[in-house]
Amino acid sequence: MGIKCGIVGLPNVGKSTLFNALTKAGIAAANFPFCTIEPNVGVVPVPDPRLGALAEIVKPQRVVPTAVEFVDIAGLVAGAASGEGLGNKFLAHIREVDAITHVVRCFEHGDIIHVNNKVDPISDIETIDTELALADLDSVEKALNRAERGAKGGDKEMIARKPVLEKLRKALDDGKPGRAAGLDEEEKALVRDLFLLTLKPVMYIANVLEDGFENNPHLDAVRARAQAEGAQVVPVSAAIEEELSQLEDADRDAFLADLGLEEPGLNRVIRAAYQLLGLQTYFTAGVQEVRAWTVKAGSTAPKAAAVIHTDFEKGFIRAETIAYDDFIKYKGEAGAKEAGRLRLEGKEYKVQEGDILHFRFNV
Repeated sequence: MGIKCGIVGLPNVGKSTLFNALTKAGIAAANFPFCTIEPNVGVVPVPDPRLGALAEIVKPQRVVPTAVEFVDIAGLVAGAASGEGLGNKFLAHIREVDAITHVVRCFEHGDIIHVNNKVDPISDIETIDTELALADLDSVEKALNRAERGAKGGDKEMIARKPVLEKLRKALDDGKPGRAAGLDEEEKALVRDLFLLTLKPVMYIANVLEDGFENNPHLDAVRARAQAEGAQVVPVSAAIEEELSQLEDADRDAFLADLGLEEPGLNRVIRAAYQLLGLQTYFTAGVQEVRAWTVKAGSTAPKAAAVIHTDFEKGFIRAETIAYDDFIKYKGEAGAKEAGRLRLEGKEYKVQEGDILHFRFNV
């Protein structure tokens, strides 16, 4: 499974600049509202130094990282849910993403206009939240009307669905996101087909200037807001990221060192997305390829196998399993096996972060 993150934000907060840096797609990041007309999609490989370490040992023909898909959604404005700005069409583009990445402007700059003529990240967050909530409220009310009619006719699914929709409507009516309705997994499953925006996990990317990572009241305000919501905040300088994306590896490392940064902001964004979505990585390592795979944390071995091919899950017998540290320590599969570190795991085994797996299956 890959991850799909929808990048949202008001016009001119640095959203497209950040997207350019993430994907090196070079789209037009013009300094005026609505320069993003269609959602731009970029697939970004997930940086993972463990792949290089595994490849050193296995010497495969190719190395395949896992990926994150970023969808840059046009700058939303107040009234989008009722068709203002670029409106409903663009809200529809984020219904299918796994998480919403909300870029907020945490810097003052006279040359870069702000859509509301003032920099206020909390107000920006509230504007976007309101638009997403209004779009959801519209979907929930329509679904609730259908559920009420169906429940009267004795439709069991509609009877089960009705109280869940009522909970959601109450939260949204109170100006809260669907996440605040306190739905359990069973209840969420009943409304999954609505692709509600405010049920999706959110993280904030605080776009700062080069000197804005510390002593920045705008950033502090976003952090306080996120803490109250249980959301993540990743401070990033979109301008720095754009510059980094155009450099060769050696120059990039030197540039980062000059700035006192250990890694590009992209790495932090991806790690935060993994954490937000409760994901982990496992590897397959053979002479043809060394490859990273993404699964939900806590997945069983057959579920992890299904990410490669559904046949692997259907005919699952065993998973030959080596912990990443053991694979490195004993220089590969043969060494790990000799040291007694290769395990045969069954259907109930919960895959651990960094496991190297080889599936035995029979279809």
